[in-house]
Amino acid sequence: MDFGLVLQTDPPASDVVELMRRAERNGFGYGWTFDSAVLWQEPFVIYSRILEHTERMTVGPMVTNPGTRTWEVTASTFATLNDMYGNRTVCGIGRGDSALRVAGRRPNTLARVGEAIDAIRDLAEGREAEVDGTRMRIPWIKDGRLPVWMAAYGPKALALAGQKADGFILQLADPYLTEWMVHAVRTAASDAGRDPDAITICVAAPAYVGDDLAHAREQCRWFGGMVGNHVADLVSRYGDHSGAIPESLTAYIAQRQGYDYSHHGRAGNPDTAFVPDDIVDRFCLLGPAEAHVEKLRTLRGLGVDQFAVYAMHDAKEATIDAYGRDVIPALNG
Repeated sequence: MDFGLVLQTDPPASDVVELMRRAERNGFGYGWTFDSAVLWQEPFVIYSRILEHTERMTVGPMVTNPGTRTWEVTASTFATLNDMYGNRTVCGIGRGDSALRVAGRRPNTLARVGEAIDAIRDLAEGREAEVDGTRMRIPWIKDGRLPVWMAAYGPKALALAGQKADGFILQLADPYLTEWMVHAVRTAASDAGRDPDAITICVAAPAYVGDDLAHAREQCRWFGGMVGNHVADLVSRYGDHSGAIPESLTAYIAQRQGYDYSHHGRAGNPDTAFVPDDIVDRFCLLGPAEAHVEKLRTLRGLGVDQFAVYAMHDAKEATIDAYGRDVIPALNG
């Protein structure tokens, strides 16, 4: 199983780089960041520094979107990093949540995401693609490679990930929901004539190693609020009891009042009081290292190829080190 570290690009950028270096020393192979231009510093600038100061780590956004940058700019940026550092990038992509809503724009349609997946991948790998009606190709790219992984929750998004993407990003670590969603992605891939086993499955969620479960929950409760944003969109689209989405995903947002993006993805977010303890426990990995290993073995058995650790809490270094010492060797030893 591969492991990734997910960070926000809060200043100073040097801290982000140092945490990624620490993660690589501890056996993490992927370095991910949020991508929201108003809330945090520009990740692609920081990726260059991370790549320069690591040896093997693959970097990318979790996740970018088709609306913040034009597609040829996104492709050229990835391709430039790949040319400089040897194809060590991955493009996580989704409809866009904080990046667009904070700027007063709506998330992209799924149709737009599907077109962007094809165009960004083709352009970054040196092939011709169509962008808003214009055919183009980036002529200087040689031997470029860019896997595109899509984040999804709802039925139509899961189907699109199976039809188009090289990987699927699921931002929660509940085994029941993971099994349901991985099955949906792989079924869509098979129906589209693709090899379902060729799609990389990445589960991303907060991990907090320690014996003080109450403290760990409070440090990670923000995650239920962040996921709740996406769930609220699904409920508005499909309804509470449509059967299109498992009720074990939707029921907990009944008391949700709203969301302030100034606290997005941060411990102590005041907009997450509605998130109950059982959701934090289901969606995250908490407790001693042995509990993490047990849950990760379950997820691996469901087809998960990578676990990406959200480290937005007060024990970033300790969690990275605990994973390197106790968790990653137990899974891969």
